[in-house]
Amino acid sequence: MNIQKINGLIAAPYTPMNEDGSINVSVIHEYADKLKEDGVDGAFVCGTTGEGMLMTNQERMAVAEKWMEEQTDDFKIIVHVGTTSLKQSKELSGHAQRSGAYAIASLGPVFLRPSGVTELVGFCEEVASGAPLLPFYYYHIPSVSGINLSMVEFLKMAACRIPNLAGIKFTHNDFMEMQQCLHLDDGKWDILHGFDEVLLSGLTFGAKAAVGSTYNFMAPLYLQIINDFNAGDIDAAREKQFKSVKIIDVLIKYNGALVAGKTLMKSIGIDCGPCRFPLRNITTENYENFINELKNAGFYDRV
Repeated sequence: MNIQKINGLIAAPYTPMNEDGSINVSVIHEYADKLKEDGVDGAFVCGTTGEGMLMTNQERMAVAEKWMEEQTDDFKIIVHVGTTSLKQSKELSGHAQRSGAYAIASLGPVFLRPSGVTELVGFCEEVASGAPLLPFYYYHIPSVSGINLSMVEFLKMAACRIPNLAGIKFTHNDFMEMQQCLHLDDGKWDILHGFDEVLLSGLTFGAKAAVGSTYNFMAPLYLQIINDFNAGDIDAAREKQFKSVKIIDVLIKYNGALVAGKTLMKSIGIDCGPCRFPLRNITTENYENFINELKNAGFYDRV
């Protein structure tokens, strides 16, 4: 498969929900329009930020189909298909291919986790085979999945067994390993940077694309970081990166970046509703304090 590497920012969108916890796909068209206006190059749907593992397969398919309606040559849809069930993941990957997704991605099973790279590659091989015509990305996020195996060894082994392997969504702070992956096989693999708060670090090691949740509402800031970096103005890039850190620090304080980020979306005109259990939503009493702290961190200032 001739796989084209991704460039730019891919947002990991929140899954819009009604107050009763049901899926609200009617918001997605407006949501996609905002991302496109902000210069985002695509969406990584039903992943960690999208609460994919808290949804049924039918719900995930409905969300993916709605996002697929927004796909263009300049706005790619990558569907996360990871579950704890190989059968369910393969069902989702087949659906993504039939629906016209640009690519699929999967983390490893988080329950009864693989004990080694061989088992992880075996799982991914089966998942990827459900969509043989689509690029496949392994979703490396050990802080959430608990799977912290060598990604260099994964790529070496998977290269021989997964014909549609594109690379890795690398959401880890091991920049030594990330750099090794970027250089492996003469730079063949597409390594997507996954931690928004250290995007500048990823750029210095050679990352050309990034997937993240705060690109939903701060994409213009990150695009300026990329522009400053490319222009060699590292001081300006550092200043903007630190602004994102201050804002993310507020999100972490208010029940974590997922919950707080989803709540923040309403304040900029895209109401994504509440998160599902066991996530703990921001209370009405704390909402005003949350918004005020975002203001103090400069979130609502013009970039």
